[in-house]
Amino acid sequence: MTATNTLAGTIFDTFSRIDCSDHIEKKNGLDYIKWTFAYRTLMEHYPNNSIEFTEEYLHNGTVMIHCDLTVTVGKDTANRKGWLPVLNYSNKAIVNPDAMQINTTRMRCLTKTLALFGLGLNVYAGEAFPSASEAQEGVSEIKVTTITKEQAKLLGEAVEHAGRDLGKLMKFYKVNKLDELTKAQYDQALHACQKAIHEAAAQEQL
Repeated sequence: MTATNTLAGTIFDTFSRIDCSDHIEKKNGLDYIKWTFAYRTLMEHYPNNSIEFTEEYLHNGTVMIHCDLTVTVGKDTANRKGWLPVLNYSNKAIVNPDAMQINTTRMRCLTKTLALFGLGLNVYAGEAFPSASEAQEGVSEIKVTTITKEQAKLLGEAVEHAGRDLGKLMKFYKVNKLDELTKAQYDQALHACQKAIHEAAAQEQL
């Protein structure tokens, strides 16, 4: 059974094709999908879902939000778990956040969890359109540059979600930090993680 034959694979294929470029908001120079658009898209395509939020209060007074999203279609289910600290406008963790700040982060965490299902994943990776390969089609030369810190963060989370060894990955590419990877290396590593996530989901469906 291939990943695309699983519900998780179907959801990823559906969401990754959606152009989110008209539903982006900026925060401190970074792009984010609007949570209202993300939630509406979820309900339009997969209304039978359950969302559970939990808060993890850390020793330094900051709070990590966890989102557990399960989608059900018929007898099949697919699950992704996302996490996000409560941040201020400068993307710094807030000490002793209030209820409004926690509530806002919950919705951002849901949006990020949906990115693990494929919705706007490219936006978190710093791209503008659903398919980077399509956008680059016909380009004969691509400038070799290292990835952004946001891309490095996303890849690190994907590595963890896929159950891969981050140290082995960096050793393989001969880098000391993820943000030293080239764009081509980043695309290759992220694709491998996504494939591992899908394959794990496929095994869960067996």
